[in-house]
Amino acid sequence: MALLSANSTAAANNSDTRMAGCLLIGIPGLEHLHVWLSIPFCTMYVAALAGNGILICVILSQPRLHEPMYIFLSMLASTDVLLSTSTMPKALANFWLGSSHISFDGCLTQMFFIHFLSVADSAVLLAMAFDRYVAVCSPLQYATILTSVVIGKIVAATLTRSFIIMVPSIFLLKRLHYCRINIIAHTFCEHMGIAQLSCSDISFNVWYGLAAALLSTGLDIILIAVSYIHILRAVFHLPSRDARSKALSTCSSHVCVILLFYIPALFSVFTYRFGGKRLPRYVHILLANLYVVIPPMLNPIVYGVRTKQILEGAKQMFSSLAKKSK
Repeated sequence: MALLSANSTAAANNSDTRMAGCLLIGIPGLEHLHVWLSIPFCTMYVAALAGNGILICVILSQPRLHEPMYIFLSMLASTDVLLSTSTMPKALANFWLGSSHISFDGCLTQMFFIHFLSVADSAVLLAMAFDRYVAVCSPLQYATILTSVVIGKIVAATLTRSFIIMVPSIFLLKRLHYCRINIIAHTFCEHMGIAQLSCSDISFNVWYGLAAALLSTGLDIILIAVSYIHILRAVFHLPSRDARSKALSTCSSHVCVILLFYIPALFSVFTYRFGGKRLPRYVHILLANLYVVIPPMLNPIVYGVRTKQILEGAKQMFSSLAKKSK
């Protein structure tokens, strides 16, 4: 019997459980509240889709908004929609229908797009900071610096960097051996959540994930901070009080968006790293879900309320649609 048990254990350890797929159990400890939790998450997701969709349509339909600042804003809105869509439909299906199963390749695909879009979001915020830096510090050269060619290169660099950073994580996860039941205590698949399912040594995955975060989001935060230090120095050297208030007003919306993106992300990271034993697991999962849905929901509101051109463009778009319907 002992020999049979040992052989069974060895067979289990040698088997690969990737073919069985993964189980996303949702928010551990709050399974009895899944249906109720789905209501605010669904509301925020629909609001994010509607708000960003309207914002993109306004920018596309109004020729006067075809400027670098608004082009970058439409990029941010697009990545926000894709980021929330890569997580929320599966999470809501889990909450409502108990649809927790996902294939291993499907899990890797979801993981790739979540991290790819997060890195792209951060890069777009950096591009927007550069746009504000040029607008405030070199206003006379604004049109010659931020040409359509330069904007195209920024878009290409954003996508290329996100792709290069995230592609290795797929191969790092595929090289691991999986011999346990693949249960992920989360609503979506992410890099370390998948790696922790493995029976192999995942230390390289841990270091790569940390390096990728530091070289993408961490570097972006530093460059954004440097940009705004130069912006503030330039603003406070302006001779006119009206000019200072106008310059600060043009940057305030972007600052709000930066705070909405990075504060939940950094809070989630630091509580996960340093407060893991103090905070229940479900707090981390809730923070991760709020991170992918709250900034996309609030960004259009921030820009719609604080940016006169977008507000006027929305009014014109809806008035023209009303006239066409008549």
